[in-house]
Amino acid sequence: MNIGVIGAGSWGTTLAVVLRGNGHAVTLWSYSAEDVEVMLGTRVNRDYLPDLTIPGDIGITGDIAVAATRKDLLVLATPSQFLRGALQSLRETEIGRPTVVNVAKGIEKGTLLRMSEVVRDVFPALGESRYAVLSGPSHAEEVSARKATSVVAASTDPGTTRLVQEAFMTPYFRVYSSSDVTGVELGGSVKNVIAIGAGICDGAGFGDNTKAALITRGIAEMRRLGIAMGADPHTFAGLSGLGDLIVTTMSRHSRNRYVGEELGRGRGIEEILGSMRMVAEGVETTRSTHDLANRNAVEMPITHQMHAMLFEGKNPELAMSELMTRAARDEVW
Repeated sequence: MNIGVIGAGSWGTTLAVVLRGNGHAVTLWSYSAEDVEVMLGTRVNRDYLPDLTIPGDIGITGDIAVAATRKDLLVLATPSQFLRGALQSLRETEIGRPTVVNVAKGIEKGTLLRMSEVVRDVFPALGESRYAVLSGPSHAEEVSARKATSVVAASTDPGTTRLVQEAFMTPYFRVYSSSDVTGVELGGSVKNVIAIGAGICDGAGFGDNTKAALITRGIAEMRRLGIAMGADPHTFAGLSGLGDLIVTTMSRHSRNRYVGEELGRGRGIEEILGSMRMVAEGVETTRSTHDLANRNAVEMPITHQMHAMLFEGKNPELAMSELMTRAARDEVW
């Protein structure tokens, strides 16, 4: 297949290499002219994956139309809050009707749209059946090193999920299928909120017991929101829910866990984000998830406390105290 990868961060670059290894013709787009120049000259994405060599036959461009025109498959790998802008820049481009695979994890600020809804909003003619989301526990640093990884592709069309499986699967990168686009997108997004909380546990010295409780009750919140929005509750026990939550709350590669750890140590959020080149999706996703919970009348106490810590300057010890002293209730309700 002829494939365009829109976004040359660590994940977009890694997936471009995975797809090229499967024999596809791949073009990788970066918004940064400087990054394009460096990658063309060195075949290395210096700021994101300095240890990964980009094969010489992967096209690298700063022209998004070149990456998107006449492609069989478009992989959307820009951070979620920049996806709409990238898509809007393609409105005058003859992209045809490719299969679209989104790999960004987030909920759009303001609109509270999932990424599939953003794609349909900008390109309604593409159709729901040509959209898939690829998600799961998959740090780029490990996939690029060919460490065994399993993810899930979700689409309303079984043919689309099969196409994505065939395009991406390798001996080290396994792709399962699902029809629950809503659940897979929510799991991949909301887990970043809980990951920041897990980092706060580490940074503030709350302990392993605390973090285990946060992760477990975080899954309960993801599941409640998912049910309210029409997702299959079983999805949250799978790769895009529990699986992604485990890796994001535990791994040294997790940007969201890092943000939380620094918050727990007393640094301010603006200072933390200002020192990072990569995007921590969980910060804006916390705001959006908080608003989604209110819109759908879903009780999400951890999410609401995370919102207060990130955007209202709430002290982590006070937030934890309020979580622990809530009224007693059943574990499952």
